[in-house]
Amino acid sequence: MSGALQKIAVQNPVVELDGDEMTRIIWKKIREELILPYLQLDIKYYDLGLEYRDQTNDQVTVDAANAILQYHVGIKCATITPDEARVKEFKLKEMWRSPNGTIRNILGGTVFREPIILSKIPKPIPGWVKPIIIGRHAFGDQYRSTDYVAPGPGKLQLVYTPADGSAATVMDVYDFKGPGVAMAMYNTDESIIGFAHSSFKMALAKKMPLFMSTKNTILKKYDGRFKDIFQEIYDSQYKAQFEALDIYYEHRLIDDMVAQAVKSSGGFVWATKNYDGDVQSDILAQGFGSLGMMTSELLTPDGLVIESEAAHGTVTRHYREHQKGNETSTNPVASIFAWTRGLLHRAKLDNNDALRLFAQDLEAACVEVIEEDGIMTKDLALSIHGKDMKREHWVVTNVYIDAVNAKLQKKLHARDPVSKLAN
Repeated sequence: MSGALQKIAVQNPVVELDGDEMTRIIWKKIREELILPYLQLDIKYYDLGLEYRDQTNDQVTVDAANAILQYHVGIKCATITPDEARVKEFKLKEMWRSPNGTIRNILGGTVFREPIILSKIPKPIPGWVKPIIIGRHAFGDQYRSTDYVAPGPGKLQLVYTPADGSAATVMDVYDFKGPGVAMAMYNTDESIIGFAHSSFKMALAKKMPLFMSTKNTILKKYDGRFKDIFQEIYDSQYKAQFEALDIYYEHRLIDDMVAQAVKSSGGFVWATKNYDGDVQSDILAQGFGSLGMMTSELLTPDGLVIESEAAHGTVTRHYREHQKGNETSTNPVASIFAWTRGLLHRAKLDNNDALRLFAQDLEAACVEVIEEDGIMTKDLALSIHGKDMKREHWVVTNVYIDAVNAKLQKKLHARDPVSKLAN
């Protein structure tokens, strides 16, 4: 299509966090072909590839998180969290922590995952016709617990010693008659309050009801604290805003909530505790049809800072094939949506309608290429055709991205009076 498109001016920077393996390769193509040709954009670039994290003793991850705090938008490629095998493979100085965990600890906030719904892709839970957005309180609980293997008979106690020097509280937990296991875990009011604000703000942004689930009938004090804090904040700060949008908030028991979710048509935000969110987010991804078709956004309690990324790994198996020179068909949709969701937040903060429309056009192009043109990567074709899938049913990654780019250009030309005049 002839006629030059006028680049959209983006007033403030975004922070880009590069990643590893196959997603790094795809990420570069997305940036160079789907983003930079259309946007006049200041990118603050940080290389979170494992080699550079090791070279900087992981300081680059801390610097990137602080940059996100400064500029309010981070857009992240998938990264490797090293295990023993990766330490050996990359000859690392040490087994560096998860970059996502490091960033979350600095930013705070809640991780929200949302399915990218395609009508062509068979859903194991076919009733889910509207998205379910799950918010995981990614702090404390089992993930920062202290666990212990009791070697034999003995008394297990939990001791709380106040910092003011007053008397300690000693709680008898269990008298072991033989070997066993034990665990102590914690959370903080500050973190739960932040979780609540992030969740209420996400529900308002999506104009969807919010449910928060716990097992407070069993963990009356621990989970009861979550329930009480959410209710208090809702009643005092958010109830009027929810009612103005004709939406609502409810607490549900986790087992009741799971049952309701499965039989629902979707269309709500679900705030979950740490472990529940870890498990249920994968169930939601599979229920909607594909782990590769999920967005992931970390939203801070004040609603000002967002870090968006693809909700999957670095696709190591495809990267090994790529290294051998073999064709690969890796689904790039979640990585593209990492860019668009970050740009949508930038557009909201800057009141930039042109940027908002660009991001929406790019998301629509990704979906329409699959739904209308039947051009898709191998994972999606396998979901549709199963054992009857043939080579003509799927394309390699570059072909899919090129098709998205062509459709995006048509949408942008339709909006851009300068390019239409040139035609």
